[in-house]
Amino acid sequence: MMGANSTFNSVNILLVEDNPGDVRLTKEAFKEAKVNNNLHIVSDGVEAMDFLRRKGKYIGAPRPDIILLDLNMPKKNGREVLAEIKADPDLMRIPVLVLTISQAEEDILKSYNLHANCYIQKPVDINKFIDVVKSIEGFWLTIVKLPSGV
Repeated sequence: MMGANSTFNSVNILLVEDNPGDVRLTKEAFKEAKVNNNLHIVSDGVEAMDFLRRKGKYIGAPRPDIILLDLNMPKKNGREVLAEIKADPDLMRIPVLVLTISQAEEDILKSYNLHANCYIQKPVDINKFIDVVKSIEGFWLTIVKLPSGV
């Protein structure tokens, strides 16, 4: 069954993650979950903003349909990236899913105060991580109606 957003086009997902192990895990989870996507990966907040604003080496970058954002990164952390995205009229409608190891109530509150669309704690176990990715696909990429060319 195809959802509203899964015609024959794949979804552009921007993963903002500095941990190579978590990047590999995310790639594997999307592959295992059979999510039809183009996964774009940047390793810090400065690169994330360059990608989103199509600056420097990201001039031809596609506009992501969804952003998976880690909070703890070098150069510019996830909170700063989230605040910039949600303050920018050209980027603010892109759903941002905070995907982080942190369970801290302060991080959860701050993320929602900065208008994160959801907060997901990263499971360490590969099978649970795959379940999380399948849930993301099932909800955000199938059920939710995203604006075209947000």
